[in-house]
Amino acid sequence: MKIANLFQEKKPVISFEIFPPKNTTPIESIFNTLEEMIKLNPDYISVTYGAGGSSRDRTREIASRIKNQYNVEALAHLTCVGHTTVEINQILKDLEAENIENVLALRGDPPADQPNYDFSTCDFKYASNLVKHIKNSSAMSVGAAAYPEGHIHCLRLSEDLTWLKHKVDQGVDFLVTQIYFDNRIFYNFIENARRIGITCPVSPGIMPVLNSKQIKRMITLCGASMPAKLLIMVDKYGDNPEDMEKAGIEYASRQVEDLLNNGVDGIHLYTMNKHQQITEILKNVGKA
Repeated sequence: MKIANLFQEKKPVISFEIFPPKNTTPIESIFNTLEEMIKLNPDYISVTYGAGGSSRDRTREIASRIKNQYNVEALAHLTCVGHTTVEINQILKDLEAENIENVLALRGDPPADQPNYDFSTCDFKYASNLVKHIKNSSAMSVGAAAYPEGHIHCLRLSEDLTWLKHKVDQGVDFLVTQIYFDNRIFYNFIENARRIGITCPVSPGIMPVLNSKQIKRMITLCGASMPAKLLIMVDKYGDNPEDMEKAGIEYASRQVEDLLNNGVDGIHLYTMNKHQQITEILKNVGKA
């Protein structure tokens, strides 16, 4: 089933994100985790795509397992970086051959060894270009990313929203947000998005903070701000891994509970491949 149809049939749509193991690690290492996550009855599971397409084959293999063995809808990430139009077309055909009907269209990160990567050399410079091509050349349901606090490379929130509207207009069926840690940020974002005519479903993306190093890395990568409550929590428990994890699960649970109480379209959990912690969060909010 296309994820666009899932949003028409139910609310909220509960989804998870997982990532393929590194190419030096057997791919089977993810399947035990997957089996535990399937027990939580997600509506779909998304599978990330490594920088520069480094996990391309693994993304497809894992997404195929989710769809064809576990009978859960799979959302395969697909990025512009490093791919020609011909390659993108082949990837779409390969996904369709595995009965996968959904892709998340992203610009993507450059290869790790090319920090000064020139995006202008790509056939698809922006995610919006990729969205339009996928819609014109396949029957895929297409999701895209949204940034409640603005894209890290965009100086103004209003400009970022304008670009998001442009991307959605190319054929986006649903949006998944980048992580954030204060629901007021999401509510402000969704109000502004609806005001300018973005009408597609939007799932807020939630990542539990399980250790202090993780939060520092996430903030560096995506520019998410830290509200006072989170700062106090990290300061209090950051040196105690066990207490930090418990506090992080509780913090994420409160975020999710508040979002559910306010009637969001969906909840997208960035699992970091940690099924036990995700299970706790869903139990805390009555969804497991």
